[in-house]
Amino acid sequence: MAKAKTAAKKQKGAWKKIKGKWQLLAMFAFPLLWYLIFCYVPMYGIQLAFRNYNPRLGYLGSPLVGFRWFKQFFSSYYWKDIIWNTFSISLYSIVIGFPVPIILAIIINELPGRKFKKVLQNITYIPHFISMVVLCGMLYLFLSPRYGIVNVALSAMGLEPVGFLESSKYFKGVYVASGIWQESGWSSIIYIAALAGIDPSLYEAAKIDGAGRFKRILHVSLPGIVPTVVTLLILRVGQIMSIGFEKAYLLQNDLNLKSSEIISTLVYKQGILQGNIGYATAVGLMNSCLNLLLIVLANKFCKKFFETSLW
Repeated sequence: MAKAKTAAKKQKGAWKKIKGKWQLLAMFAFPLLWYLIFCYVPMYGIQLAFRNYNPRLGYLGSPLVGFRWFKQFFSSYYWKDIIWNTFSISLYSIVIGFPVPIILAIIINELPGRKFKKVLQNITYIPHFISMVVLCGMLYLFLSPRYGIVNVALSAMGLEPVGFLESSKYFKGVYVASGIWQESGWSSIIYIAALAGIDPSLYEAAKIDGAGRFKRILHVSLPGIVPTVVTLLILRVGQIMSIGFEKAYLLQNDLNLKSSEIISTLVYKQGILQGNIGYATAVGLMNSCLNLLLIVLANKFCKKFFETSLW
């Protein structure tokens, strides 16, 4: 009886807490519904990876084929190239591009003059708002072997014109470099906010100890934003196999196909253009599983060596 009374009191206490915070729960209901409708309900379609989908028969009426599509992908002649292209482009973006927003944020933070800071920030933010179609059009114009500004400059220096987008040799460099130019300014915002949250007294103490600007950056600024850097790095590693489809597809042609064909473009061609829904779903599911594995490993690594993690 005493246990039953205690349990009843706990239930009443819990209901009182819920009633007292109903406004917060009501606010939480909308994002919860959004995730349920747009993130969890579509997972019902994962079963297509194990079926020979026929729109006339529907999801459950289409015959089960087990791991047929996975076997087909891994027995194809191109599976190694596609996975390597996806992984290498994303890896280059992390190795070369990930430090750039951090460096840019530190430069902006250290610059004197509020107006100059704002001008520099606006200049670096603007490329983020350029449409991907417009950006790819700009790349075709600037890198054209005949009249592109880059090749005109090379010709002026006595060098031969280079077909940057007409060769698989240069595609990855163009992809990564254009991504750094477009997103570095926008990505630096969160690091600028993290730098703004560092206690100013730490900089003053470093000055009193005789630390110059470089040492203050090294021993105050960088350690102050390490948790932010590690968190964003984990999230970035978790997306290492998910390269944006639009730019790769828009820059892709028969001459650079060896380096530009990635998982997302393969899924589009197989699923939308050729109507092989089951095969495309299987490749997309494999890609998601790889991303999940990478983010778990990255989180474990950062937790062990940096004492910062997502969970």
